[in-house]
Amino acid sequence: MQNQLITEHVANLKGRRKYEEKKAAKLGFDSLYEYLEDKLGKQELAERKKRNDLGNLETKKQMLKQKRMDRKIKRGKSCSCC
Repeated sequence: MQNQLITEHVANLKGRRKYEEKKAAKLGFDSLYEYLEDKLGKQELAERKKRNDLGNLETKKQMLKQKRMDRKIKRGKSCSCC
């Protein structure tokens, strides 16, 4: 079964179709469809990884913020003016 997204992508290539076919052949793919399937799969994987990394970054930021708050609470006031 063919992926609808890939078939639409192939239909929209127009002038770049020959270029993409040559590139697919150079990389050892049997067809343009297989090449685009691999290419789009890698893009999707990279996007997922990026979103996951951003989520981890947010978690780390929250943890650092909490540590700073904990230190401030433990330290308390060093003088009477603050």
